Amino acid sequence: MASENNKRIAKNTLLLYVRMIITMVVSLYTVRVILGALGTIDYGIYNVVGGIVVMFSFLSTTMAAASQRFFAYHLGRNDLIQMGKTFNVTLTIYIIVALVVLLLAETVGLWFLNNYMSIPYNRVIAANWIYQFAILSFIATILVVPYNASIIAHENMKVYAYVSIIEAVLKLLIVYVLFVLPFDKLKTYAVLMFITTSIVSCIYITFCIRKYSECRFQLVLDRKLFKDLLSYSGWNLFGALATISNSQGTNILLNVFFGPSVNASRAIAFQVSTAINQFVTNFLTAVNPQITKYYATGEKENMLNLVFRSSKLSYFLLFILSMPMLLETHFILALWLKVIPPYVVIFAILVIIAALIDSLSYPLMSAAQASGKIRLYQTVVGSTLLLNLPVSYVFLKYNFPPDITMYIAIGSSLLCLFLRLIMLRGMIDLRIDRFLKTVIVRVVLVTLIAYPVPLYLRMSLVEGFSRFLVVFLVGTLTSICAIYFLGLSVNERLYINDIIKGLRAKINARKHLAL
Repeated sequence: MASENNKRIAKNTLLLYVRMIITMVVSLYTVRVILGALGTIDYGIYNVVGGIVVMFSFLSTTMAAASQRFFAYHLGRNDLIQMGKTFNVTLTIYIIVALVVLLLAETVGLWFLNNYMSIPYNRVIAANWIYQFAILSFIATILVVPYNASIIAHENMKVYAYVSIIEAVLKLLIVYVLFVLPFDKLKTYAVLMFITTSIVSCIYITFCIRKYSECRFQLVLDRKLFKDLLSYSGWNLFGALATISNSQGTNILLNVFFGPSVNASRAIAFQVSTAINQFVTNFLTAVNPQITKYYATGEKENMLNLVFRSSKLSYFLLFILSMPMLLETHFILALWLKVIPPYVVIFAILVIIAALIDSLSYPLMSAAQASGKIRLYQTVVGSTLLLNLPVSYVFLKYNFPPDITMYIAIGSSLLCLFLRLIMLRGMIDLRIDRFLKTVIVRVVLVTLIAYPVPLYLRMSLVEGFSRFLVVFLVGTLTSICAIYFLGLSVNERLYINDIIKGLRAKINARKHLAL
């Protein structure tokens, strides 16, 4: 059974990597072109104004976590009838949430946009235009979340790969249309992004309605289920609010203190982090349903083993990809953007470091969600994250540079990692000493052993493509060797060896058939 689950995780991860490669290439290309088309100020305006709407999306994030947990739990118990009821109640709640968000966005959000945001006077109308279409995009996104949660719970990851190809084509068309149409580029971009979001949402909804019977909406009046979902989501609400304030709230603070140009720099840095982080996100998207299903069926030891292994592998995946970016940040950004806006380099480095720390926490978050016992967990971790905003405000008020917000976020990520371990000790009997030994010690060893040689080469050679190539190749080699010999357990190395042997056997078999 465990072997079949491992194969399913591997297959789904591979499919999600296909999706990731497509979206990453298109995303990095379109950011460069759109930054050139809009300019730094307009690009910053688009990101910070859209960020106001993202502030409201913590409601969506909260309910999404609840949906995926409940769906995977019922599938793990093979209770499709209860899953159908859960889907319908969830979708009803989402419709209510969309209406609440619309009300808040058109009152409080609109007031904040026009009274407190730092936007050039001649772009205020365009900013309001963006804001309205961002609200519409958010509504389209929030209504599709239960359908996406159902796809993930069913572990049907190939759908994401196919839809991502369509989405990538649409985003490339946006770049072309942006240069062809003779209208205000900022307004045009907002409209086209809304159209793209709507098309993708419609595809997901149509697929789920045709594929899964539980996704055909019927009004279900189940007070107990409604209460259970809201109760579970209520505590997630606090954690989601803290997470969003950590990112989008900081974005608004930077706008108030420094203007939209710094928002553009931060947005570019997060694009880099997001592109790299997708490798980990795709891996965890394949793993998370298994964590919940193990908990649902009472296989706690299998769940803990998967959580520990996932934390370690998440870090290693991100570490291999991030090393050249951390060592050659300026060269890569110059190659990508041509002209590097201020603060982008330091933002990119700090965002990647924060992502490395957070990668250790993601499977722990999934385990907490699987248990359903999240009241104390969200109170403690959420309160810690929520402190980021006032602490950042105080430092910025005393004229610290904008990158201070990322140092605060890194410190918060480290603290939250150990707080999660303490909370999970009581929630799922997670042994902290075992996590430190099997995960933390190994990732620290790998980092300390793999980094010095490429760092020395980076400091010794002159910046350019040759140095980048040497640092990239040597860094990748030292990372893989350190991970294999120091990061993996004996059983994990044997498993990797078996995979390599299997691949060799298949290649040799095909060669013989060809002959």
